[in-house]
Amino acid sequence: MDLTPLRLTNERRSGGSAPRRIGEIAAVVIGVLLLAGAAAATERWFDRHFLPSFFLPRRWYVLILTAVRVLMATLGVLLAFVVRRRIGRLVARAPMLSVQIVAAAALALGASELALRAVHLRPGEWLMPDEEPRRQPDQWLGWTFVPARTGRANVGGRAIEYSFDAAGYRVSRADQPVDPDRPTVVFIGESVMFGEGLTWEETIPAQVGAMMRIQSANLAVHGYSTDQEYLRLQTELPHFQHPTAVVALFMTALFGRNLDDDRPHLGPGLVWLPAESHGRLSSLATLLVPYRTEETVEHGIAMTQQALRAIVDLSRERGAAPLIVVPQLGPEAPVERTVRRRVLDEAHLPYLLIETDDAWRLPWDRHPNARAARVIATAIASRLHLDLASEGRGQAQ
Repeated sequence: MDLTPLRLTNERRSGGSAPRRIGEIAAVVIGVLLLAGAAAATERWFDRHFLPSFFLPRRWYVLILTAVRVLMATLGVLLAFVVRRRIGRLVARAPMLSVQIVAAAALALGASELALRAVHLRPGEWLMPDEEPRRQPDQWLGWTFVPARTGRANVGGRAIEYSFDAAGYRVSRADQPVDPDRPTVVFIGESVMFGEGLTWEETIPAQVGAMMRIQSANLAVHGYSTDQEYLRLQTELPHFQHPTAVVALFMTALFGRNLDDDRPHLGPGLVWLPAESHGRLSSLATLLVPYRTEETVEHGIAMTQQALRAIVDLSRERGAAPLIVVPQLGPEAPVERTVRRRVLDEAHLPYLLIETDDAWRLPWDRHPNARAARVIATAIASRLHLDLASEGRGQAQ
């Protein structure tokens, strides 16, 4: 009896069983990893690794997290228990095709990385170069506003003018610059302090200046982090002959910026460091999914504390009353309260917490509107009156 056909059939079966088992094992492993990830990604884990966001309310993030966990769990169950045998059979039928698919995916990622390197990638807080107010590169700070110009933008159906003097400070008109020889309250911060979507008269610095009958200097720049605020103050404060007070902004919803290193930044001990270069795909992934390790968060807290302390010390050295302002736009979430206490209370930094209604926002925007800016400005002016009076300094005219 000729046993050759049977022997060939058994060889084919034994030859196909190994790829099939590999395919099934791979499906089970991936499925279990997805299930484990879905189980581990609790809200507590999320709050440790995803910091508060200025642009998305936390409830939206929780909904997104829930949807992702459900998707991961569903895919995990399908891979581990439902389709693993089918995947094994597909791999057994065309083992080389599976290898080719994996190789093609790896090559596609490599090609994408090379293609993206031809694109000039800006820091995460300055992605659109032509938006108003216009910015320009700065080797020390990362970027500043283009000086001596007036830009216009439509925000919430209103035409808003952004005017800058020759020093790059926001002013009511480009031909009415800040006078560094006059007593001045200096404001540092980012777009909230700058007055995104607000007229000059509606901005926090302008309103405080009007209430206190003193010149205000708006040094805030869009997208700035706390360490950039300090570097900006360090550069500009020496120009003012009579700084009365320095008002610095800190927001828990913007704390994540302090952890970025794709711009000039400060390291431990407030050592200036140049922007770090990362892979294009890695930068894109971080922009879309801003995951932070606990070590990175701790380093960010320490640096922020040092930068705010340096702002306070620098202000006092120049005879100016320092004030750290913490606007809270809407109810303070537990994770925001934790960040505020970790950064400010643990470092024993003096600050003024100002709460506003969450509805006091610009239309189609998360920035505070004129009503919220008025509340913040009133609180700042009241606090500065008390601070200056306690120091025995009268109101500067």
